[in-house]
Amino acid sequence: MNRTAELGTAPVHQLLWKYSLPAIIAMTASSLYNIVDSIYIGHGCGALALGALTVAKPFMDICAAFGSLVGVGASSLLAIYLGEKDYDRANRVLGNVIVMNILLSSIVMAVGLVWLNPILMAFGASEDTLLYAHEYMEIILYGNILTHIYFGLNSMLRSAGHPRFSMVATIVAVTVNIILDPIFIFGLDMGVRGAALATVISQAVAVIWQLTKFLDKNELIRFHRGIWRLNRHITGRALAIGMSPFLTNLAHCFVVIIINNQLKAFGGDMAIASYGVINRLTFVFAMMVMGLNQGMQPIAGFNYGAKHYDRMLQSFYLTCLYATGVMSIVFFLGECCPELVTKMFTHDPVLISQTVRPMRIICSTMLIIGFQMVTGNLFTSIGKAGKAIFLSLTRQVLYLIPLTLLMPMLFNNPLDGVWWAIPASDTLAAITAVIVLLASRRKLHMN
Repeated sequence: MNRTAELGTAPVHQLLWKYSLPAIIAMTASSLYNIVDSIYIGHGCGALALGALTVAKPFMDICAAFGSLVGVGASSLLAIYLGEKDYDRANRVLGNVIVMNILLSSIVMAVGLVWLNPILMAFGASEDTLLYAHEYMEIILYGNILTHIYFGLNSMLRSAGHPRFSMVATIVAVTVNIILDPIFIFGLDMGVRGAALATVISQAVAVIWQLTKFLDKNELIRFHRGIWRLNRHITGRALAIGMSPFLTNLAHCFVVIIINNQLKAFGGDMAIASYGVINRLTFVFAMMVMGLNQGMQPIAGFNYGAKHYDRMLQSFYLTCLYATGVMSIVFFLGECCPELVTKMFTHDPVLISQTVRPMRIICSTMLIIGFQMVTGNLFTSIGKAGKAIFLSLTRQVLYLIPLTLLMPMLFNNPLDGVWWAIPASDTLAAITAVIVLLASRRKLHMN
């Protein structure tokens, strides 16, 4: 109880670092799942296998989207209930998270396994990459329940006042994954199946670690009788709040599918592999911003529930500042040393030469992405689902999908149009975020 009460009393900048730093470390470590798998697969299985991983990623993101629908919404709701001192409902949120995650992840797993090959082909797989993508995703889908529970409980740990414990859970998972990857891929000659199996086992170990905290009888938020029955009010409100990150992730998946198919049409498998390399660079730093957002979320949610609006806004302003600083790093790397970044993933000279220019194009607007991400998260944190959903969809659906389809027609080389659609949509989405924020000044109690 004392840990949650500090959200309304301690200096905001100290709280933001206290909650964000473990989240940043955890999210950065979490991003190493894709980075480590990509490096081992790129060097151990070849460029086509790396392209297959790029094709499989939107499918993985769809699975994660259903996890965020439950986990992010419930963690925001937990923070709000703690701010309102409604501890009974706060505990029921925990039980409902587990039950909802099991139900949703089971459905996603069953659908994915039945239609795996057609889905991968629709996502941009070719005859050359389908086998690799199928082998990887089959293992990932069998472990989907563990994945959902792992991410859901990590979100609950942060809102329950245990950001460091959440961070350690992620570091445990990543460490196990890094150890098992070379053993399975090279030692046991399992290829991409080995990379997927290492990921699932590492998440299982992390879930065991998380359960120790929620089984502790000394904790305010813990497992006990009476919290497992689904509550219509809790599930409905959690799903409404979580709809924004869910739609963001889902829209991102469809955008990647469209981009993959456009790249396949205008540049082939190597263009898809190139996009995979660029995605992994931007993904690492976007995850850092998500870590900042996760640190801000319980602070903003608690203080909004407690009607401490000045503290809520202070957490937002500081998070925007730090997020811009983080994205300036990826801007520098993408513009100044794209070849060096690409060589981390492959020694293939063709893939390296085809990645340098697209990386510079995509990274050109990285400085404004942090603000847009934090603004959307502010509305999610305080339960304003409508505005959060709108902002989550502007970049992906309103701008990026149409531009990805239309801009190739405006360039002599259609492939350039696909690349330039990404920074163009980033610019339009940032402008939209400014407009929505200014229009909401009174409701946010901004001066």
